[in-house]
Amino acid sequence: MNRITPSATRKIVLVTGASGGIGEATARHLAAEGHHVVLGARRTDRLDALVTELTEAGHRAESAQLDVTDRASVEAFVSGALERHGRVDVLVNNAGIMPLSFMEELRVDEWDQMIDVNLRGVLYGIAAVLPTMGERRSGHIINVASTGGHRVDPTGVVYCATKFAVRAVSDGLRQETPDIRVTVVSPGLTKTELTHSGGNAAQQDAVRSALDAVGIDSSAIARAIGYAIAQPDDVNVNEVVVQGTAQL
Repeated sequence: MNRITPSATRKIVLVTGASGGIGEATARHLAAEGHHVVLGARRTDRLDALVTELTEAGHRAESAQLDVTDRASVEAFVSGALERHGRVDVLVNNAGIMPLSFMEELRVDEWDQMIDVNLRGVLYGIAAVLPTMGERRSGHIINVASTGGHRVDPTGVVYCATKFAVRAVSDGLRQETPDIRVTVVSPGLTKTELTHSGGNAAQQDAVRSALDAVGIDSSAIARAIGYAIAQPDDVNVNEVVVQGTAQL
C-alpha cells in the first residue's frame, strides 16, 4: 500500500538525473510517499515514460528537459517549477558521471565533464533555488556525493575530487543557511549506469564486477533520501553514508 502524505506536508521535490539509477529510484520512492516530483534529465524519452507510469499509478509527477552543465537550463528547470507550484521545497542534486581512468591517460575532456556535471551542476542547482528558499526561510537541498568523497582510489582521482568538493560545498552551505536544511547522501557501490560510458574499459569492467559482488540497489539510496526529507523542519540530517554490508 502506498503511503499518502497529507497535502500540508506534501513537498514539491526537484530531482536531477532522474532518467535512471538513483534519480529514477528516488522519483519512484518520493512519489509513492505522496510528494510531487519534478524530474529533470537529458533523456526525455525515459522521463516521459517514468512520469506516465507514476501518474497512472495515482502519483504526482512531471518532467522537463535538463542539462545540469548549462546554467540557463538549470535556471529554467527551477523557474518552471516555481511558476507552476509557487515554491520548491526540496532539490535533489543527483546527476553525476564516473568515467574511471588512470591520471597518466590524460583523459582531460572526461575530467572536465566530471567537474561540469558532478560539481558545477550541483552549484548551478544551489544557485537556482537558494534565493527563493532564502526568502521563504525554508527549504532542503540534498546533494548526492559518494563514498568516493571520503577516500581516494586509483582510477577515480578526479571523480573523488569532485565528490570531496560536493561534501565541502554542502557543509559550508549548511553552516551559512540556518533556515535551510542541507544533506549529503554518499552512496557506496550502487547498481546504476555510472560505469556504462567513458573511462578506461578495463577499469570500468572491474567496477561492474565489483557491483555484481557487493553493489546495492539504487532503492536503498532513495530510501535514505526519503528519510532525510521526512525529518521535522528543525532536524537536519547532515550526511548519510549508505553502502553494501560486504563493501570494504
